[in-house]
Amino acid sequence: MDHSRRKLMIGLGAGAMIATTGVAGTSIIQTIEIDGKRYAMIHDESLCIGCEACVIACKETNNVPDSATRLEIIRSGPVGEFPDIRYSFFRKSCQHCENPPCVHVCPTGASYIDKKTGIVDVNPDRCVGCQYCIAACPYKVRYIDPVTKSADKCDFCRKSKLANGELPSCVEACPKQALIFGDLNDPQSDINIALKNKAVYRYKKYLGTKPKMFRVPDKFNEVQS
Repeated sequence: MDHSRRKLMIGLGAGAMIATTGVAGTSIIQTIEIDGKRYAMIHDESLCIGCEACVIACKETNNVPDSATRLEIIRSGPVGEFPDIRYSFFRKSCQHCENPPCVHVCPTGASYIDKKTGIVDVNPDRCVGCQYCIAACPYKVRYIDPVTKSADKCDFCRKSKLANGELPSCVEACPKQALIFGDLNDPQSDINIALKNKAVYRYKKYLGTKPKMFRVPDKFNEVQS
């Protein structure tokens, strides 16, 4: 895409952002029908040890540049009282929202929900680098790829592992089985079985984004609704 067209599309994007936001920038809830699977993930914070094997596997599988990351493990603490004391670990990555602000503000349709999987993704051929999606994401998990100049983020390894019938690389790499992945539309999936048996929360659920990243809280952590 040439420079003049990129500038034009960025300019047109301002109108798209105004059209899809309400008072004080609140996202207008839009329903996107999913025709196939609804992939989701659980991060069990009570099992996570913060080893970052998931982070390394993600970078290697998806060729993420050194200056960027699709996945971070944020450490907090120490918490608790001796001798029952430890650090807590929080996964920061795309939430694959069912009502994603990043999709609603994109002026070119580069940010979209894949209707066969429910995965929020980015088409680099349509991205003009306007960064509206980065600004709109309340989870701050998007970045501009320094090579492609396109917005990028976690896609649950949709075009790599998942395309080959495998689990996302972070799930496979976790030594503590702290990550559970599966289809919410399948009652017998591992994730649905886990959701029936574990107390979970969703980060910033109050925003109405309907994140498909569920979390089992560490017993020391305050649950963030």
